[in-house]
Amino acid sequence: GQGVDEPLSDTGFRQADAAGVFLSNVKFTHVFSSDLLRAKQARKNMFCKDLEIKHDARLRERKYGVAEGRPLADLKAMAKAAGEQCPSFTPSGGETLNEVRERARDFFEFLCQLAVEAGQNKQVAHSAASNSLRTSEVESVFPWTDHCGEQELNSGNSGASKQLDANILVVSHGAYMRNWFVYFVSDLKCTLPTTFTKSQLSSVSPNTGVSHFVIKLDKENILRPEINCVCLNQDSHL
Repeated sequence: GQGVDEPLSDTGFRQADAAGVFLSNVKFTHVFSSDLLRAKQARKNMFCKDLEIKHDARLRERKYGVAEGRPLADLKAMAKAAGEQCPSFTPSGGETLNEVRERARDFFEFLCQLAVEAGQNKQVAHSAASNSLRTSEVESVFPWTDHCGEQELNSGNSGASKQLDANILVVSHGAYMRNWFVYFVSDLKCTLPTTFTKSQLSSVSPNTGVSHFVIKLDKENILRPEINCVCLNQDSHL
């Protein structure tokens, strides 16, 4: 939750280090992190050593109210007593799933606007070709593309993805990200890998799990982008 702002454990630091090595060659243009301590401590890893990490409260874990700091069994017992099931149950003082999804929507729309502005700035500077990540570079630095067996980023788009104006790393939390992914699929009709199951969408990411989305923005309607999920909750680095 949000109220218990504990640091990473020794295991957590080892997992964060492994994720850092896994992503060490990815050329990110922006890095955002939850402002909770366990997410902020990712800054020690090499994948963001040359970038300013911007901390945003909209990326915090779901708020669990009176259940925070207590065992998961207690939350399940509260839900059962209320005639509900996790994760849809909302403890007293906690956030509903809709409230979490609204936070995710607000932050994602902010990212869409950021990406459009990044593209416009490059056009103004007449240096898009030298500053953008070309498809060949993207294929060589994303380590999980081959693991997922998905189409390469330059296929079937008539050159639309030959350049990336923004390549954004977002560091957040399990329950929050699960709601964000549901928003992608239910509201924005995100395309999922062919081998994907609904149970995978509803599962919480393992610690330092990596998910990869390719997002094509329509500048005439930037809030309704085309989204393709390349990989979800990848943990081969652990």
